[in-house]
Amino acid sequence: MKKVLYTLACTAALTSSVMADFTRVEMGAGAWMQTPKGNATYTDGGADGLYISSEKENTQAYVWMLIKHPVPVLPNLRVEYVSIDDDGVASGQFKDFTITSASTSLSYDMKQYDIIPYYNILDNTAWITLDLGLDIKIIDASYTAAPSAPFTGYSDSVTFAIPLLYARGRVEIPSTEIGLEADVKYITTGDSTVYDVRAKIDYTFDFVPAIQPALEIGYRVQKLDIDESSVDAKLDIDFSGFYAGFMLRF
Repeated sequence: MKKVLYTLACTAALTSSVMADFTRVEMGAGAWMQTPKGNATYTDGGADGLYISSEKENTQAYVWMLIKHPVPVLPNLRVEYVSIDDDGVASGQFKDFTITSASTSLSYDMKQYDIIPYYNILDNTAWITLDLGLDIKIIDASYTAAPSAPFTGYSDSVTFAIPLLYARGRVEIPSTEIGLEADVKYITTGDSTVYDVRAKIDYTFDFVPAIQPALEIGYRVQKLDIDESSVDAKLDIDFSGFYAGFMLRF
């Protein structure tokens, strides 16, 4: 009896090892229908700059890729890109310019590059996947205050990085090609909070063994609430909306 139990245990362990994805590459691209909302203020040195979003929906492209490898000590890697933009009304005095009319239009965009080293804690164990890691979100932001007489206009850009904790969970529905997934990037410090949250459902077309195409649809919310003494401007802006895209698994 002991030999039978030992054989069954070894067989189960071997089967689990064979089924695990020791090496995997996934990539995807799509469109995020984002609606911005919020404001920004600049009050350093007695200034009274104010920006208010027009809250118009924008659609922007996104791409992502993850690489999983069999070396347990080294983290796996996920990289992402998305651009978010907004336009609204600005008034008052800012750091490098003063709006001399009652108000003027101001537009900005933030290109975001996420570099995420992560560890695979659960790898499709009982149809559940769990990843934990660190996200370095690099933001390349630029803005333009449009000319409005007698104001001559102004534009500038800045690049900065924000570290966030990263967690991703996934459930494969048995006997289907459907997956449910959510990931969270989050940090809070002092009076500032930044997070980027997504939840999605995807369907994999399992008719090609080597390359598996899939479709994904989900909802994404991103919040930038920055209120630090070391930062001149205070931000309270969020972006939210549905996204949909195409995926490939290798």
